Amino acid sequence: MIDFHGDRLRLARMLASLSLDELGGMVGVSRQFVHRLETSANTPTPELRLALAAALDVTPGFFSSPVLQPVREEDCHFRRLATVPRTLLAQAVARGTVIETLIGSLDRRLRLPTVNFPEVAAPTSMEEVERIAESARCHWGLGLDAPIVNMTRVAENAGAVVVSFDDISDRIDALSIARRRPLIVRSSAKGAAVRLRFDIAHEVGHLVMHQGIITGDKVTEEQAHRFASAFLIPRVAFAKEFPRTRRTLDWVGLFGMKQRWKVSVRAIVRRAFDLSLIDAAQYRRANIHLVKTGQSKVEKLDDILEAEKPELLWSALEMFASRDRVGMHRMLDDLGLTEAIFQKITGFCVPYLESNVVVFPRG
Repeated sequence: MIDFHGDRLRLARMLASLSLDELGGMVGVSRQFVHRLETSANTPTPELRLALAAALDVTPGFFSSPVLQPVREEDCHFRRLATVPRTLLAQAVARGTVIETLIGSLDRRLRLPTVNFPEVAAPTSMEEVERIAESARCHWGLGLDAPIVNMTRVAENAGAVVVSFDDISDRIDALSIARRRPLIVRSSAKGAAVRLRFDIAHEVGHLVMHQGIITGDKVTEEQAHRFASAFLIPRVAFAKEFPRTRRTLDWVGLFGMKQRWKVSVRAIVRRAFDLSLIDAAQYRRANIHLVKTGQSKVEKLDDILEAEKPELLWSALEMFASRDRVGMHRMLDDLGLTEAIFQKITGFCVPYLESNVVVFPRG
């Protein structure tokens, strides 16, 4: 309780999505004083420390140790980086830092999948992207001629953890965080199964192709999009199955292809254009047709294709809680998280302890 680390206060404030003014108002100090606390220029009184912890839904001990190896913005692959507000970037980075710390705790207690992402040099052409996507499918034993049953499971079997940041990801497209164990954040605003699958494949593309590279620009985003298309429907299989007609597109055939490969018709049409199976005029007419029929965002069959759900983090927490309920509560205490904020971050409800069980803090 003696030590106080300002970087932990800022981390907790970002987790709570509060501004300096908002937090200051909640505990009765100025925004300037909160800033001085975060920069360790001042130290709070014991009473203020307790008030800060209560306002931020952490334990007073949360502030006792520094942030070790925090997630940095350059570790994150944000879609449309230039248009994302700085506060949302900071919130996502803070959430990623805490999730990574939690996963590290679980890694020490359970056997999580080995991280197994292929390492490649950044591509310099779309032909290289196609080959990298094909190589990745072979690396994970997926072959090149059949649909991927569950894209989220592919990412998690490769050692990534897939989560949703429900209170901020509706304002940020899917993102990934390149760390020792990669983290992929889905957008909870996208309900269509095909869009979620494409987003996961897009982020897998960043993790495979763009290690150590700042992304969010046009080039890296187009590469990740091409990777997702090529990964979900390899070009040889696509060329064999794409429904061809002389003048018009076979919409019945296209929606049949969507149902088999679980990729949107819009993405299928774009892939056909990228592979020169249709020309620019056909591509333009196809997009106009989707807009006129009210399918620019929600397509036919979106309501019958079941959305994939992340499994790894939830399964790990369930297993740990069933094996060692006291250990689960002790882990939360070690992390300095209350049950409420833990549930907010993970969606997992911590099981109750019997009334006669007391968990003492370590040390």
